[in-house]
Amino acid sequence: MKAKAKPLPDRSADAFVDAGEAAGFRIVAQAGVVPEEIELKKKMAAHQGHLATLANGPERKEAMAELARLELQYNIAREARQKFMRR
Repeated sequence: MKAKAKPLPDRSADAFVDAGEAAGFRIVAQAGVVPEEIELKKKMAAHQGHLATLANGPERKEAMAELARLELQYNIAREARQKFMRR
């Protein structure tokens, strides 16, 4: 009996990542460490999903402010990594 082949993971976002960065991310992932940038990206995606469920009002406004804060943190982390990689 043959084992079923598993589909490859969706890495369509990697098309826009520098090959060196992609290799670095893979090495870090294999070590069991998740970079801050990736954690923030996951939090942003979850928060966007939550934001989509909210109606207009103070709760939505607060959620939008939190999403903006997460996006700012993400951009700072990404820029710091890019500066480090250019050294």
